[in-house]
Amino acid sequence: MEQAQRHATAFLSPANADILGLLQHFWWEQGDSWQEQWEKLYNYYSDNELALFFLCTIVIPALSFWMYNAVLIVIHLTGKPHFFTEYKIQKNHPADLAKLGRALITVVCNQIFISIPMIMLMYPIMKYFGNPCSIKLHTYYLVLLDLIICVLIEETFFYYSHWLLHHHKIYKYIHKKHHDWTAPIGIVGFYSHPLDHILSNMLPAIIGPMLMGSHVTSIMLWFSIVVIGTTITHSGYHLPFLPSPQFHDFHHLKSNQCYGIVGILDRLNGTDLLFRQNKAYDRHILLFGLTPLNKSLPPPPQKKKSTDTQTPYVWENYHRFINK
Repeated sequence: MEQAQRHATAFLSPANADILGLLQHFWWEQGDSWQEQWEKLYNYYSDNELALFFLCTIVIPALSFWMYNAVLIVIHLTGKPHFFTEYKIQKNHPADLAKLGRALITVVCNQIFISIPMIMLMYPIMKYFGNPCSIKLHTYYLVLLDLIICVLIEETFFYYSHWLLHHHKIYKYIHKKHHDWTAPIGIVGFYSHPLDHILSNMLPAIIGPMLMGSHVTSIMLWFSIVVIGTTITHSGYHLPFLPSPQFHDFHHLKSNQCYGIVGILDRLNGTDLLFRQNKAYDRHILLFGLTPLNKSLPPPPQKKKSTDTQTPYVWENYHRFINK
């Protein structure tokens, strides 16, 4: 349970407790102002709640995604500013303009033809059971509860759907497309087969808000966190003060490791064994200083051929059973 304890300790650490306290204080200080601004926006769209739902759940998260990825694409193509290259995890992977173009087309198609319809379908369902666009904003604790439940649900659904798509009988037909990038960049988070995009990207993210009956502003916050998070984990850069992408980057490097997002289910199921034996595990930390990990914890020289080690007994038999 070392990694599980590691995540739990990090989450419950005094530093995180202080951060949550500061957020709570900030929320209470700005609460009236946010409520006032929300009421103005709500009244502006009073005759068209669907448009308000579209703005909050699609437009704003999409802007978050593309603004961040525009910067990463420029860095990927130009290698500038130069100091960014010091934070790159997998080096010696030159930019491939044709490959990037194909990825961009796939991502845009997935967003237009899959993401938007699925998110808009949320509105009538949530409207039937409640009022996602109510004029009253949710409290700090309710928003925090929404986010915690959404994280747990996403981790569970993503882990098992992702692991299923790696099944040898279907992998080459669906999920292999996503693994065309062994050294991923930000937009690769949504570079996937349509079925893959539905099962692993969309459903794990939308189930939580629907079950919780979240306010549309909470959904906006959650979706923005999701798209920025997947951009960070696929960015290929371990930047200061941002979550570590080492875990999922290792998945793209090895393919049969690290199926989850948080990593707890991987530890319980033994699908992070190679990762924990690799230098990348030591580098899987939040970088508080400006010194790149390539200098403070340089990676070992890459071997020409990688060798697999045995997985734990329970997981090995479970894997053997599912592959029959």
